[in-house]
Amino acid sequence: MISFINPFNRYEWMIAIRYLRSKRSDGGISSMTWISLIGISLAVFALIATLAVRTGFRAEFVNTILGANAHASIYNSPYINNDGVVVSGFANYNQIKNNIENIEGVLSVSPVVKGQVMANANGQNQGVEVFGETLIDIKKLPLIMSPELSYGSIDSFEKGIAIGSGIARSLGLKLGDTLTLISPDGVKTAFGTSPRINGFEVVYIFQVGRYDIDNTRIYMPLADAQIYFNSEGRVDEFEVIVNEPEDIDDLKILLLSSMSNSALIWTWRDANGGFLNALQMEDNIMFIILSILVLIATMNIVSGLIMLVKNKSHDIGILRTMGLTEGSILRIFFICGAFTGIIGTVFGVIFGCIFVVYLDPIFNFINYISGGGVWTAEKYLLSNLPAELRFQDILKACSLSLGLTFLITYFPARRAARMRPVEALRYD
Repeated sequence: MISFINPFNRYEWMIAIRYLRSKRSDGGISSMTWISLIGISLAVFALIATLAVRTGFRAEFVNTILGANAHASIYNSPYINNDGVVVSGFANYNQIKNNIENIEGVLSVSPVVKGQVMANANGQNQGVEVFGETLIDIKKLPLIMSPELSYGSIDSFEKGIAIGSGIARSLGLKLGDTLTLISPDGVKTAFGTSPRINGFEVVYIFQVGRYDIDNTRIYMPLADAQIYFNSEGRVDEFEVIVNEPEDIDDLKILLLSSMSNSALIWTWRDANGGFLNALQMEDNIMFIILSILVLIATMNIVSGLIMLVKNKSHDIGILRTMGLTEGSILRIFFICGAFTGIIGTVFGVIFGCIFVVYLDPIFNFINYISGGGVWTAEKYLLSNLPAELRFQDILKACSLSLGLTFLITYFPARRAARMRPVEALRYD
């Protein structure tokens, strides 16, 4: 009697393995078996590598977004005061900061002064974005506090400014150099507004791994930024960091309730939701396309199994006359097809995992022999190709490969089981 734990008898395994190992001259299909095994291995390998890279892309962008930016920004709509002057930002920002910090789920709040200016050094100019924050608030940003590469000490921040590595490279700056910032909104005179030009010492250079941050962002002490941007006693916005960034939408109402009616909120999902949704849609499409590739690879098993059934029709007739049931014949040929799929899937998983683990050396080698240009940070906004190997992705690839293998193997095996012994031995 066949048990539930081991549904295949020993003799069924023995016959199936013998058929798989038999040569073409003996009526076997060993060459077709090897082709099927290689095809499935390559398909699973491609699926795992693609899923790992797509997962790495999303994780890298989310980590960079949350590591170098606040989870939500609260700002005020500009309005005209009694003197007819357009005013924006917040005056009593210390009190507002305390109110926001008392909201459950809020980790920290940072008053910020922001502005876009022209940076000049060594005869070179570049547009940059300045963030005015305190040293305590700067240290709350993981990727700025502990970037992938840095020069100088963040503790010296109050003595100068911190700049991205891209700015330092473009303008030829190093620690201790002076960077000149030019703002069009300077001193108001009778002849109009004159630009404000100030020089600041570079005390910290950071590289977070995203080109758009490293090449545009400058951090300045809050007090200096308030003077430079004519915002004495005011801040432009509050950057909020929460305990659960994925649940930031649930805190929107609570955050706005602590502000004036003119306050607005902009979360990291609002800023990057479209991009993350596009990544998710691309993940689904790529999985479907690669699933078709796996299906094509498993179809080789069907063609090989059909040939095996045809070549072994005489053996099937003899086995049936010896007393084997239709179920035994079905299981024998099912093992022939499923065994190939299982071995191919195992090899595909092994090679896929090895490829993902050594992805950087592989791409560096390809980039070297091709003369460069395979991966550039300016084009892809990342310093290297990200990849994250997750158990869920491996399980998804294995389930797809084995599921398709077992499904399509059943039909030719069922055809062999229903073969009548009289028809199989008619011409013998």
